[in-house]
Amino acid sequence: MSVLSRQQRLQTLRQNPEVTVLIIGGGINGIGLFRELALQGIDVLLVEKSDFCAGASAASTRVIHGGLRYLENGEFRLVREALHERNQLLKNAPHYVHPLPTTIPIYSWFTGLRHAAVNFLGFKSRPSDRGSAVIKIGLSLYDYFSGKQSGLPPHQFRPRANALQKRPEINRAIVATATYYDARITHPERLCIELLTDTEQSSDSAIALNYMRVIQAAEGEVTLHDELTQEIFTIQPQIVVNATGAWIDFTNEALRHPTQFIGGTKGSHIVVDYPALHAATQGEMLYFSNSDGRICIFYPFYDKVIIGATDLPVDNPDEAICEADEVNYLLDSIRAVFPDIQLDPSHIVYQFCGVRPLPRSSAMTAGQISRDHHCEITPPTDDISFPIYSLIGGKWTTFRAFAEQITDKLLVSLGKPRLVHTDDLAIGGGKDYPAANQDQWISDLSDQSGLSAERCTQLLERYGTQAAEIADYCRQREDKRLSHINGYSQREIEFLMRNEYVCHLDDIILRRTLLGLLGQINLAALQELAQIATPVLGWSDQEMSVEITRTLAILKKQHGINLTHDQSPIHM
Repeated sequence: MSVLSRQQRLQTLRQNPEVTVLIIGGGINGIGLFRELALQGIDVLLVEKSDFCAGASAASTRVIHGGLRYLENGEFRLVREALHERNQLLKNAPHYVHPLPTTIPIYSWFTGLRHAAVNFLGFKSRPSDRGSAVIKIGLSLYDYFSGKQSGLPPHQFRPRANALQKRPEINRAIVATATYYDARITHPERLCIELLTDTEQSSDSAIALNYMRVIQAAEGEVTLHDELTQEIFTIQPQIVVNATGAWIDFTNEALRHPTQFIGGTKGSHIVVDYPALHAATQGEMLYFSNSDGRICIFYPFYDKVIIGATDLPVDNPDEAICEADEVNYLLDSIRAVFPDIQLDPSHIVYQFCGVRPLPRSSAMTAGQISRDHHCEITPPTDDISFPIYSLIGGKWTTFRAFAEQITDKLLVSLGKPRLVHTDDLAIGGGKDYPAANQDQWISDLSDQSGLSAERCTQLLERYGTQAAEIADYCRQREDKRLSHINGYSQREIEFLMRNEYVCHLDDIILRRTLLGLLGQINLAALQELAQIATPVLGWSDQEMSVEITRTLAILKKQHGINLTHDQSPIHM
């Protein structure tokens, strides 16, 4: 891997402030578009006010799915598109995207038929429980839209007796269960980084900068502020794409184009350490309607369980955090499926919240707002000489399709042809992934690097085939295991810091690794990572102390974790 340093990218920006397309927003939609445009030979600059994949893109349920619930709203095009993209991600990112069996507890035979019919006809009614008949229709359509090429099994129904035999802990009020397949993504934040590094390696005219904020626009210029160095840059773009998600209207305000496009809703999740619940999932996701009609899910994620999600309107995405009542709602939701499992806040190791960039809507409930995507184009004015393309909606699963559609619009506007299609383009460590011969691949890497087979297996799971490059980096100099974090080494962390746009300590624990999400960070671990970062990122001792304090504050406010001086994480 060879990417420009941040200073080299900044120097390029100083020397050449003119760019064809400026993308504002480094979530999955902005990053997907960045890759699409660069592959077509378009010079493109991507800027993100915080870290890449730090907003809603990092706060998803980590499920790659077609949207079974969207069928109720008659959104067949969206479901078909999402299922196609799910299938492609299983092929293009097999190191991070894996099949996920999903089971639905069913409590009635015919409930929900009227609600489904009313929604299907274009009218709206409040959601209700879905009975066996509605679910059977939905899953049959889902299988049809998935296509045989997905390689995933069709859905299966189990009558009550069989379901209770398989899952003795499940709510005995069920009449049946249904199981179908979608997929999960283990490292969405890392997939974003791999999309960026793939792009910058393949293009001489694509630059991505995190911690670069848009502060204003005038005539043909956009002014940027480097959040790290405080330097000001003035860029002259031909076209601006606003991919800031829930912040779209705030960004357009800064660009002197006020809009009211977004009606975001926040989705909060918790991660719990509860072995009995983990065992009860049997490796599957449980997908069900809560008492208020809202869809909830939970599924095993490594040795923890992810539970989500809420769906509440929010005005300012900067103020969105997982509130205590949401935590209680999610804890209580488990009892709808497993009544005897008693969770409480002490079992939570992490919580997170993101704001969905949904269109402003008059829907009766937040769950009825479409998850489809579209683009609003604001033409130039007397004050601003460039058009603004605002990317509304979308979801993780469909990022590539959304980017492809916007790129086609931009290519027409620029009079340029499409040079590359990305439908079958492998991403990062998904390239040449050894799906059928992992043992041999690991054995070969072990022989080449001198690392143990166990260590090579760890690296393959974390980085796909890019594990070979990291293993080579680790063997070039003396390496040692970290004292306070199991399974990681100093050289491995150094590699991430040098090559993956790391600027702050929280970038490592929250987005380049799963250390935060899996509850594997304590104060001693944080200090150990900061000591590694100090020479790599050029921090002074004072800056290292500031970084530790900054990260502690983020963990406490945004993720409900208070790291005390006895090094034990306490959930707030």
